[in-house]
Amino acid sequence: MSPEATIGAGTKVWHQAQVREGAVVGRECILGKGSYVDRDVRIGDFCKLQNGVFVFHGFTVEAGVFLGPGAMLLNDKHPRAINPDGSPRGDADWEVAEGLVRYGAAVGGGAVLLPGVRIGRMALVGAGAVVTRDVPERGIAAGNPAKLKGYACDCGHTLSRRGAVFACSHCGREYEIAVED
Repeated sequence: MSPEATIGAGTKVWHQAQVREGAVVGRECILGKGSYVDRDVRIGDFCKLQNGVFVFHGFTVEAGVFLGPGAMLLNDKHPRAINPDGSPRGDADWEVAEGLVRYGAAVGGGAVLLPGVRIGRMALVGAGAVVTRDVPERGIAAGNPAKLKGYACDCGHTLSRRGAVFACSHCGREYEIAVED
Protein backbone atom coordinates (compact mmCIF):
# COMPACT_ATOMS: atom_id res chain seq x y z
CA MET A 1 0.00 0.00 0.00
CA SER A 2 1.34 3.40 -0.94
CA PRO A 3 2.09 5.73 1.97
CA GLU A 4 0.36 8.38 -0.18
CA ALA A 5 -2.98 6.52 -0.07
CA THR A 6 -5.66 7.23 2.51
CA ILE A 7 -7.41 4.30 4.19
CA GLY A 8 -10.44 4.91 6.42
CA ALA A 9 -10.87 3.66 9.98
CA GLY A 10 -11.83 0.03 10.31
CA THR A 11 -10.99 -0.85 6.70
CA LYS A 12 -9.41 -4.28 6.25
CA VAL A 13 -6.81 -4.74 3.52
CA TRP A 14 -6.15 -8.41 2.80
CA HIS A 15 -2.97 -10.14 1.64
CA GLN A 16 -1.49 -9.03 -1.70
CA ALA A 17 -3.90 -6.11 -2.16
CA GLN A 18 -2.36 -3.00 -3.71
CA VAL A 19 -3.58 0.54 -3.08
CA ARG A 20 -1.76 3.18 -5.15
CA GLU A 21 -0.78 6.76 -4.43
CA GLY A 22 -3.58 9.28 -4.13
CA ALA A 23 -6.25 6.59 -3.68
CA VAL A 24 -8.83 7.22 -0.98
CA VAL A 25 -10.63 4.26 0.57
CA GLY A 26 -13.46 4.95 3.01
CA ARG A 27 -14.10 3.49 6.43
CA GLU A 28 -15.20 -0.05 7.24
CA CYS A 29 -14.33 -1.39 3.77
CA ILE A 30 -12.89 -4.76 2.82
CA LEU A 31 -10.25 -4.99 0.09
CA GLY A 32 -9.94 -8.69 -0.73
CA LYS A 33 -6.82 -10.68 -1.54
CA GLY A 34 -5.10 -9.51 -4.70
CA SER A 35 -7.39 -6.52 -5.22
CA TYR A 36 -5.96 -3.48 -6.98
CA VAL A 37 -6.99 0.13 -6.40
CA ASP A 38 -5.25 2.38 -8.92
CA ARG A 39 -3.93 5.87 -8.30
CA ASP A 40 -6.42 8.58 -7.38
CA VAL A 41 -9.38 6.16 -7.25
CA ARG A 42 -12.09 7.03 -4.72
CA ILE A 43 -13.84 4.22 -2.80
CA GLY A 44 -16.68 5.17 -0.43
CA ASP A 45 -17.47 3.85 3.05
CA PHE A 46 -18.72 0.28 3.66
CA CYS A 47 -17.60 -1.12 0.29
CA LYS A 48 -16.59 -4.72 -0.31
CA LEU A 49 -14.07 -5.47 -3.03
CA GLN A 50 -13.74 -9.23 -3.22
CA ASN A 51 -10.59 -11.11 -4.22
CA GLY A 52 -8.95 -10.08 -7.48
CA VAL A 53 -10.98 -6.91 -8.11
CA PHE A 54 -9.31 -4.25 -10.26
CA VAL A 55 -10.44 -0.62 -10.07
CA PHE A 56 -8.45 1.52 -12.48
CA HIS A 57 -7.71 5.26 -12.44
CA GLY A 58 -10.75 7.31 -13.42
CA PHE A 59 -13.37 5.26 -11.56
CA THR A 60 -15.22 6.43 -8.47
CA VAL A 61 -17.01 3.91 -6.29
CA GLU A 62 -19.59 5.39 -3.92
CA ALA A 63 -20.53 4.06 -0.47
CA GLY A 64 -22.00 0.62 0.09
CA VAL A 65 -20.87 -0.90 -3.22
CA PHE A 66 -20.14 -4.61 -3.65
CA LEU A 67 -17.63 -5.67 -6.32
CA GLY A 68 -17.58 -9.45 -6.78
CA PRO A 69 -14.46 -11.59 -7.26
CA GLY A 70 -12.49 -10.74 -10.38
CA ALA A 71 -14.60 -7.72 -11.35
CA MET A 72 -12.72 -5.22 -13.52
CA LEU A 73 -13.44 -1.50 -13.82
CA LEU A 74 -11.49 -0.34 -16.89
CA ASN A 75 -10.47 3.17 -17.91
CA ASP A 76 -9.07 3.52 -21.45
CA LYS A 77 -11.26 3.15 -24.56
CA HIS A 78 -8.25 3.03 -26.90
CA PRO A 79 -5.47 1.19 -25.01
CA ARG A 80 -2.04 0.75 -26.54
CA ALA A 81 1.36 0.00 -25.02
CA ILE A 82 3.08 2.24 -27.59
CA ASN A 83 2.42 5.48 -29.45
CA PRO A 84 2.09 5.50 -33.26
CA ASP A 85 5.82 6.33 -33.53
CA GLY A 86 6.70 3.19 -31.55
CA SER A 87 7.68 5.00 -28.36
CA PRO A 88 6.30 3.67 -25.06
CA ARG A 89 3.14 5.34 -23.81
CA GLY A 90 3.49 7.35 -20.61
CA ASP A 91 0.85 8.62 -18.19
CA ALA A 92 0.23 11.71 -20.35
CA ASP A 93 -0.59 9.50 -23.36
CA TRP A 94 -3.56 7.71 -21.76
CA GLU A 95 -7.10 8.90 -22.46
CA VAL A 96 -8.82 8.12 -19.18
CA ALA A 97 -12.62 7.88 -19.33
CA GLU A 98 -14.19 8.51 -15.92
CA GLY A 99 -16.59 5.84 -14.65
CA LEU A 100 -18.89 5.74 -11.65
CA VAL A 101 -20.50 3.05 -9.53
CA ARG A 102 -23.26 4.70 -7.49
CA TYR A 103 -24.37 4.08 -3.91
CA GLY A 104 -25.33 0.53 -2.98
CA ALA A 105 -24.78 -1.02 -6.42
CA ALA A 106 -23.51 -4.60 -6.75
CA VAL A 107 -21.29 -5.89 -9.54
CA GLY A 108 -21.10 -9.68 -9.89
CA GLY A 109 -17.95 -11.76 -10.06
CA GLY A 110 -16.01 -11.60 -13.31
CA ALA A 111 -18.00 -8.65 -14.64
CA VAL A 112 -16.20 -6.07 -16.76
CA LEU A 113 -17.20 -2.40 -16.73
CA LEU A 114 -15.88 -0.66 -19.82
CA PRO A 115 -14.39 2.83 -19.62
CA GLY A 116 -16.76 5.68 -18.87
CA VAL A 117 -19.83 3.67 -17.82
CA ARG A 118 -22.06 4.71 -14.93
CA ILE A 119 -23.80 2.14 -12.75
CA GLY A 120 -26.87 3.60 -11.03
CA ARG A 121 -27.79 3.57 -7.36
CA MET A 122 -28.76 0.11 -6.05
CA ALA A 123 -28.27 -1.42 -9.52
CA LEU A 124 -27.18 -5.03 -10.01
CA VAL A 125 -24.70 -6.21 -12.64
CA GLY A 126 -24.73 -9.96 -13.25
CA ALA A 127 -21.69 -12.20 -12.92
CA GLY A 128 -19.62 -12.24 -16.09
CA ALA A 129 -21.48 -9.31 -17.65
CA VAL A 130 -19.67 -6.97 -20.01
CA VAL A 131 -21.12 -3.52 -19.38
CA THR A 132 -20.76 -1.31 -22.45
CA ARG A 133 -23.29 1.40 -21.52
CA ASP A 134 -24.82 3.00 -18.44
CA VAL A 135 -27.10 1.00 -16.13
CA PRO A 136 -29.97 3.03 -14.61
CA GLU A 137 -30.80 3.34 -10.94
CA ARG A 138 -31.99 -0.07 -9.66
CA GLY A 139 -31.36 -1.59 -13.09
CA ILE A 140 -30.43 -5.26 -13.40
CA ALA A 141 -27.98 -5.76 -16.27
CA ALA A 142 -26.62 -9.11 -17.45
CA GLY A 143 -24.99 -10.71 -20.47
CA ASN A 144 -22.37 -9.84 -23.06
CA PRO A 145 -22.99 -7.13 -23.95
CA ALA A 146 -25.02 -6.44 -20.80
CA LYS A 147 -28.68 -5.64 -21.35
CA LEU A 148 -31.28 -4.31 -18.93
CA LYS A 149 -33.23 -7.32 -17.59
CA GLY A 150 -35.36 -5.65 -14.90
CA TYR A 151 -35.12 -3.66 -11.68
CA ALA A 152 -33.85 -4.46 -8.18
CA CYS A 153 -35.12 -3.82 -4.68
CA ASP A 154 -32.89 -2.51 -1.90
CA CYS A 155 -32.88 -6.08 -0.56
CA GLY A 156 -31.37 -7.33 -3.84
CA HIS A 157 -34.38 -9.21 -5.18
CA THR A 158 -36.04 -8.54 -8.54
CA LEU A 159 -38.98 -6.14 -8.63
CA SER A 160 -42.24 -6.91 -10.40
CA ARG A 161 -44.36 -4.28 -12.10
CA ARG A 162 -47.72 -3.77 -10.40
CA GLY A 163 -49.61 -1.04 -12.22
CA ALA A 164 -47.79 2.24 -11.73
CA VAL A 165 -45.26 0.86 -9.21
CA PHE A 166 -42.63 -1.83 -8.94
CA ALA A 167 -42.90 -4.10 -5.90
CA CYS A 168 -40.71 -6.67 -4.20
CA SER A 169 -42.40 -9.98 -3.42
CA HIS A 170 -39.60 -10.76 -0.95
CA CYS A 171 -39.75 -7.74 1.40
CA GLY A 172 -42.80 -5.80 0.21
CA ARG A 173 -41.04 -2.51 -0.65
CA GLU A 174 -42.55 -0.53 -3.54
CA TYR A 175 -40.88 1.93 -5.92
CA GLU A 176 -41.91 4.38 -8.59
CA ILE A 177 -39.49 3.92 -11.47
CA ALA A 178 -39.57 5.92 -14.68
CA VAL A 179 -39.24 3.28 -17.38
CA GLU A 180 -38.76 3.87 -21.08
CA ASP A 181 -41.15 1.40 -22.72
